[in-house]
Amino acid sequence: MIFRRLILFLFLLTATVARGQITNDKFEKFAIKQDSLFIVAYEQKDTKTYNKLLTEFLSQYDKLSADGKMNFSGYLSGAYYNLCCTYSLLDNKEMALTYLKKSIDAGYIDYKHIQEDTDLDNIRKEKEFLIINSQLRNVGDFLYILKKADKYNLADNRQLPTFTYQSSDNQNLTSLRKAFNLDSIAGKGTDVLKILNLLHWIHNLIPHDGNHENPVVKNAMSMIAECKRDDRGLNCRGLATVLNECYLSLGIKSRIVTCLPKDSLKIDNDCHVINSVYSETLKKWLWIDPTFNAYVMNEKGEMLSIEEVRERIIQDKPVILNPDANWNNQNPQTTEYYLLNYMAKNLYILECPTNSEYNMETRESGRIYSYIQLLPLDYYQQSPDKTEKKDEKTKTTWTIFKTNNPKLFWQTP
Repeated sequence: MIFRRLILFLFLLTATVARGQITNDKFEKFAIKQDSLFIVAYEQKDTKTYNKLLTEFLSQYDKLSADGKMNFSGYLSGAYYNLCCTYSLLDNKEMALTYLKKSIDAGYIDYKHIQEDTDLDNIRKEKEFLIINSQLRNVGDFLYILKKADKYNLADNRQLPTFTYQSSDNQNLTSLRKAFNLDSIAGKGTDVLKILNLLHWIHNLIPHDGNHENPVVKNAMSMIAECKRDDRGLNCRGLATVLNECYLSLGIKSRIVTCLPKDSLKIDNDCHVINSVYSETLKKWLWIDPTFNAYVMNEKGEMLSIEEVRERIIQDKPVILNPDANWNNQNPQTTEYYLLNYMAKNLYILECPTNSEYNMETRESGRIYSYIQLLPLDYYQQSPDKTEKKDEKTKTTWTIFKTNNPKLFWQTP
């Protein structure tokens, strides 16, 4: 079964292009075209043509910057994997195993797909395959990895900054509230209904675009205007930022939460950013995802927090995705894929800005940006307790604090 990339989730970065390097946009067009030719060669089991296409692909791929290679590594690993499938179908076990290993070395970690792919049946019992498959489970079986990461440390009392939430009286938030008539959009129901109404509004207002950077000015007023003017979308972080400020403008406490994989091999450049929104009515945080118009419930229909969803996935308890969850009003989402595959991968590490406020991630000279990470105890890099990165050009500082204590991380606002 040929592997097709889910370009939807790529988080492409703009790289500085040195002389002799190919631009990201030019390579992307080339890669998409080459990928379609790879598929034809696979379907015809034509390894001669496939290898010729692969040589052409590598000649262009090697001209990418280091960041470009990382961003487009999915095309390379996919090309190797599909050639592995081709050789396996032809019962050339040696070459199939060679290219399976190449695909994994290039970043292919879809353990679940490999278990189900009938193209690999000819090599599945080979000793080398069994070794490769066993090793891959530790980096590519996302449910298995998450379940091993179930333990935190409630006694961890390392010093952390206090989470803060900007008051709705802030002039920028007041202007945002009035400019988009957010009171009307939120409605007059419970805070839960307001939270959901704003979720649906942002999801329908701005499309998700994971292939490009967000605007330079990262606040709701500016990003909404730029999206409208340029007929463009935002990536998941941009959507969560806009929605976060809308909640704050109505006095609803909210954070953006970066959901990260374990990624022990440093090959997975994907993450996902959603919102954690506090309901005063329910006295709990709620999972809110504007990219997929998503929230999560238990078997009783009760809305769940990020912490509860993570625990229930680990414990094999029911998690139910709202039926209208979708990507860009085109692709419906399922519990099986969205929660048990994609988000299972990205619920290993959680990270929040310490200050939830308007314009909180626009880069400004001399500014200090502070974040807290929640790490499970089995993470391989627990120290240092605090990392700091300074940009001498912009005089900005990025600080990350680490904790193993979910009670501190999910403290009531």
